[in-house]
Amino acid sequence: MDRNAITSATAHPFSNPELLRQALTHRSYGASHNERLEFLGDSVLNCIVAAELYRRFPQLAEGDLSRLRASLVNQQSLFEIALRIDLGAQLRLGEGELKSGGARRPSMLADALEALIGAVFLDGGFEAARNFTLNLFERSISAIDPLAPAKDAKTLLQELLQARRIPLPQYAVIATAGEAHEQSFRVECVIPELGIRTQGEGSSRRGAEQVAARRAYELGNRP
Repeated sequence: MDRNAITSATAHPFSNPELLRQALTHRSYGASHNERLEFLGDSVLNCIVAAELYRRFPQLAEGDLSRLRASLVNQQSLFEIALRIDLGAQLRLGEGELKSGGARRPSMLADALEALIGAVFLDGGFEAARNFTLNLFERSISAIDPLAPAKDAKTLLQELLQARRIPLPQYAVIATAGEAHEQSFRVECVIPELGIRTQGEGSSRRGAEQVAARRAYELGNRP
């Protein structure tokens, strides 16, 4: 476990290193694992994101705020953030989980990120957890367009290509990992006419396609 790698990525210096160690420990590794911290972190995360959306978007009704929170607080979103800070490299896993690719499994990384938020809350209090969480989610929250229709990435990409009379993208699974009941998928999205080739990972093929489609949409929609 590289404590410095985690704290530099999240800007929270742990005063109690045992909390950090526990947050990064899967139950396959030992008895002092992160499931209770995950439970706590889930609640703290939802509260912080809900409060931030309430503050930033005073014009939105409850239903719209709930939709935005759901788009931010879900396994795929947490998985992508965990990948960005290389959380998988810091996890303590049992030998079986290591061999089966657990360090890149969406559910495991999402759970570990919630556990990390719970650990920060216990270590530094609510304000520390708020700063920590918003540091992780700032990019996603800042990208929100509250007036945009609630369309998924594949639909937005399809509409963009149709408007330019470009054939629909090609999706293909290029890798899978994990046991049958808890697999992760890596999907490639290719648009030859635009020279775009992106990849996405997720706990389902559809989820991975959505990630790849969003990255392709961002590339194709650049000025």
